[in-house]
Amino acid sequence: MSGTGPGPEGPAGGGTGVRVHTGWRRLDRRAPLVAAALMAGAAGGVTLPVLLGLTALPEFLGDLRPRAALLVAGAVLVTAGAAGLEWLRLRRTRYRTGPDTVELHSGILLVNRRSLARERIRAVDLTAHPLLRLLGLVKVRIGTGERAGSGAPTLELNPVSRAEGERLRRELLDRTAEDTGGLSADGPLAALERGWIRYAPLSFVAPTLGGAAVGAVLQVSDWLGLQGEVVHRVGELFRDTTVAVTVAVLVSAALLAGVVGSLGLWTEMWWNHRLEREPGGTLRVRRGLFTVRSISLEERRLRGVELVEPLGVRLAGAARVDAVATGMGQDADAQGDDLEVLLPAAPRGVAGEVVARVLRVPDPPTDAPLTGHPRAARARRLRRALGAVLVPLGVVAVLGLWLTPVLLWIAAAVAAVAVPAAALLGLDAYRALGHGISGEFLVVRSGSVRRSTVALQRAGVIGWVVRQSPFQRRAGLLTLTATTAAGTGGYAVRDADAVEGLTFAAQAVPGLLEPFLEPLPGVPGGPSRAALAAVGADSAG
Repeated sequence: MSGTGPGPEGPAGGGTGVRVHTGWRRLDRRAPLVAAALMAGAAGGVTLPVLLGLTALPEFLGDLRPRAALLVAGAVLVTAGAAGLEWLRLRRTRYRTGPDTVELHSGILLVNRRSLARERIRAVDLTAHPLLRLLGLVKVRIGTGERAGSGAPTLELNPVSRAEGERLRRELLDRTAEDTGGLSADGPLAALERGWIRYAPLSFVAPTLGGAAVGAVLQVSDWLGLQGEVVHRVGELFRDTTVAVTVAVLVSAALLAGVVGSLGLWTEMWWNHRLEREPGGTLRVRRGLFTVRSISLEERRLRGVELVEPLGVRLAGAARVDAVATGMGQDADAQGDDLEVLLPAAPRGVAGEVVARVLRVPDPPTDAPLTGHPRAARARRLRRALGAVLVPLGVVAVLGLWLTPVLLWIAAAVAAVAVPAAALLGLDAYRALGHGISGEFLVVRSGSVRRSTVALQRAGVIGWVVRQSPFQRRAGLLTLTATTAAGTGGYAVRDADAVEGLTFAAQAVPGLLEPFLEPLPGVPGGPSRAALAAVGADSAG
């Protein structure tokens, strides 16, 4: 009997016209082989360096054979143990899809019985690392798309055959297709172009990986007791150069390592990326070079999109498209992956087209004209940006007066570069502020280092949070946060004009905020400034 074939009860048909397998099924019988291969690789990764280390020590040459035999025997024992435990898990694990629920029974000593109502299933994701791909297997993760802390279980079948994984995905996400109004029919929505790899080094991943590479070299050398030798060799290499040149060369080398790492990471994550809409209203993202991922998002979970433009990517005229969907944050945390990303960094025009296709609208709401914010918001942005630079520099300057003038020179040199840069970023952050309404979406934009434009369905807003600090009150500003069950849970309109901001909230979601507002004479439909007292400094509609 096939490892994923029908159980003793056999298949049975449901009354919905879709073939429903009510018989118990088991994971693929090759699961012990996968576990043994993975453990053998891990054991070999530990055993081989130890053997090489022993051969490098002459005093151990006489005892090398028994020691090597002991290490190999230990590796074999661990591998066999892993395969045995996996065999027991395979024998104790079974699942079935019924007309109303999906059930999973597992556990070696304690039996764990879990079930999901089929009507609540919103995500069926497939993942396959290189070994699973070689054997034609996948890992299936079935979830409800609910937010963390809701207590909703997630069922994981690891592994099953690729055909079985595709069958589960199609069967459990089968929905009646909604009327598209002639816009954006089923089929491909976007496909990766290899030239987009040029945007990978422009993100913050490159410097992060460069710093991680430097830290890894120092940590490994410390483990081997060679950190002092490494530092000495570097010092000898730059003995005849100035401190400035030495720092510039080392930073450049770290950045180069980060660039190479970011290119490799981008290739692994986004190779062969495809975004498509399947019949029944499901968005599917397929991507990955070594580890292939298939991520399904039911459109009923979708509440909007977020256009993300990190500074370097934005300067290159590109943007990334993320989904704003219920439960997506929980799924990403569970798998440690960017599951919400529908499109990696791509030319801005392409990103706008994908936004329109995903939302089934003729024009992307993220390109709609937005209402700017008052000049008082610009002053707040400049104060924050300059304060983030001047406060630590002031501390360094005080220490310089107290300890050594060298710190004063360092503070002056950094200030000459950092203060103008902070001012430019503050002005750019002010220019980014904006909000508006585009059809059935409210649009919010903010940020400079990471600019974000969110198009959120007005019907998906479940409340408003109004905050006004004493400084904002004096400047006539406030911050509005549209709360929703999707994405991060809330999207803020920062430092908007108090009257205009409340008017925007009332128009975006009629009937939600009106009970807290009073009309302003001469402004039909607009709130009064006194309404802020009724709303409160921190309240929700």
